[in-house]
Amino acid sequence: MDPVITPLLIIAVFVLGYLAIIFEFHIKVNKTAVAIFIAVICWMIYFVSDMDANKVHLTELGHYLSDISQILFFLMGAMTLVELIDTHKGFNTVIRLIRTRKKRLVLVIIAILSFFLSSVLDNLTTSILMVSILRKLVPHRKERFILCCMVVIAANAGGAWTPIGDVTTTMLWINGQVSTFGVIKAIFVPSVVAMLLPLGIYAFQLSGEYSMPESNLAEEEPEPGATLVFVLGVASLIFVPVFKWLTGMPPFMGVLIGLSVLWLVTDVLHYKYEHRQHLRIPVVLTRIDTSAILFFLGILLAIDALTAANILEQVARWLDAHVRNDVEIATAIGLLSAIVDNVPLVAATMGMYDIAQYPIDSQLWLITAFTAGTGGSILIIGSSAGVAIMGIEKIDFIAYMKKAALPALVGYFGGIAVYLLL
Repeated sequence: MDPVITPLLIIAVFVLGYLAIIFEFHIKVNKTAVAIFIAVICWMIYFVSDMDANKVHLTELGHYLSDISQILFFLMGAMTLVELIDTHKGFNTVIRLIRTRKKRLVLVIIAILSFFLSSVLDNLTTSILMVSILRKLVPHRKERFILCCMVVIAANAGGAWTPIGDVTTTMLWINGQVSTFGVIKAIFVPSVVAMLLPLGIYAFQLSGEYSMPESNLAEEEPEPGATLVFVLGVASLIFVPVFKWLTGMPPFMGVLIGLSVLWLVTDVLHYKYEHRQHLRIPVVLTRIDTSAILFFLGILLAIDALTAANILEQVARWLDAHVRNDVEIATAIGLLSAIVDNVPLVAATMGMYDIAQYPIDSQLWLITAFTAGTGGSILIIGSSAGVAIMGIEKIDFIAYMKKAALPALVGYFGGIAVYLLL
């Protein structure tokens, strides 16, 4: 196949599939089915383009699948831990601490919690955790929609300013482009601004109080072992970055060891009691949203096909040729990350610019850490946090874009402005 036609075909399939995902609500075709379909078709075009290089293509596919599987196992482990805590009614303890029903105050609390939790955990785990709490706190899905939008924006902003909060910042940190103190010092205030500006916009829109949950949580009896499961579950999630730092192993291994500990503990707690079988992990696993995980698999594989075909690298090189200013390059990377995964974009940037030319904590690396981390909030498909919440909460692409794109953009450019001022 013509080497010029191949990338054009892949782009065409990806764009058409992307539009189908955007208009899922209107065309009545499930986004997970579309994501998986375009992933397979894009890779098929790439394989067929050069049949003689099938072994090379298989190696590439295996490499990308290895990276994706780590994210999927992490997602499955984190979702199971959160579901286990929820099944034991462990989140009721946290919900009781949020005594107010005032919409603005709940919004502020949720935003601050998401921001700081994601800096210690990561934006994906934080989003899953916060949505689980929101489901108990605000039972009506329409009422918690803005709160979910705020969770995505706050979690992405919070993850950008620490080496362990967002995968792109972690990449830059591990490869020596940024230091721990350097990225915290330079990016913390812009990240706060990227969270506060959308928070202000949403707070202005909200008024009144949320309706009470159908069951009174203050009187609802927790399941046996609820406190122990809650403490161990949250500790397991917080332990993930510590485990990575201590062992050098990938984050999904930290989640899996936490899951295995909780599995053993809950088996010991409940195996004697027939009426407690719903509290054990084999039953909890049946409640995990598999379609959300498969959507993640499809969309990441489709994006990796763009990377394998050197499409994203060509975009990065075009930026290098036409945009000379460091801030403008980083800003463009952030805006592109709202559409495609920020990981290959940042990886391409790291490969294009030599560390000798741009040493550790150079402006290019620091502002890229911010823009790549926060730019994904503009569209719900632009970050792992957004994709996870899209799947879990069944949020429509267009609905998110109408409600969150402008506040996220205001926060994004506000953060860049503050970075330049500082």
